[in-house]
Amino acid sequence: MTIRIYSPTGPAGAVPRRLAAAPNLLAGVRLGVLDNRKPNARLLLERLAQNLAQRTGARVSLVTAKANAAVACEPQVLGQLRQESDVILTGSAD
Repeated sequence: MTIRIYSPTGPAGAVPRRLAAAPNLLAGVRLGVLDNRKPNARLLLERLAQNLAQRTGARVSLVTAKANAAVACEPQVLGQLRQESDVILTGSAD
């Protein structure tokens, strides 16, 4: 009887992704906030947006939330963010 041992390691590669282009300046940029409904996410993101607006001349244009942290954002909420914001802040972890 022959025993074969297979290694679970193999080449790992990251999927190449392109980031959205960042604006050169934030002056005049409309900041949107998407609350993912995790504890304190809204507080953190609103304060971040307000401080960023004060420091750069941007303005907070929209603060909204998705249904909950476990689901994707609703298309109508994303549409509203796209229409009313140039930069969107989101993504708070536990």
